[in-house]
Amino acid sequence: PVFAFANAGVDLAGADKYLTHPVTLGAALGLVLGKPIGIALSGFAAAKLMKAKLPGTFPQIVGVACVAGIGFTMSLFIGALAFPGQQALIDEAKIGVLTGSLASALCGYALLRFAGPRS
Repeated sequence: PVFAFANAGVDLAGADKYLTHPVTLGAALGLVLGKPIGIALSGFAAAKLMKAKLPGTFPQIVGVACVAGIGFTMSLFIGALAFPGQQALIDEAKIGVLTGSLASALCGYALLRFAGPRS
């Protein structure tokens, strides 16, 4: 992850003007909301269909689903493929991916830190 972050190649000096751009918001919200919602609902649906019990409490399952939003290496790659030759949009997507990954990490940490019993 450190290698991918270092090679993202985004100048963060003017990044504040991109934070409300639709590309930036889409990439960030996809990681912060889309992945956790999809993973948690899929887990609950699979457990319901198979009549199984999930190993953990609801906040723990959602916390692990939030941690899945950290995966920014493939998101950076997809962002570069989505906007070929449009460096400004690629940079906006990269800022959104990095912001979303950080937010997902913090949300996942908070949920897992305070959810469930300690061993």
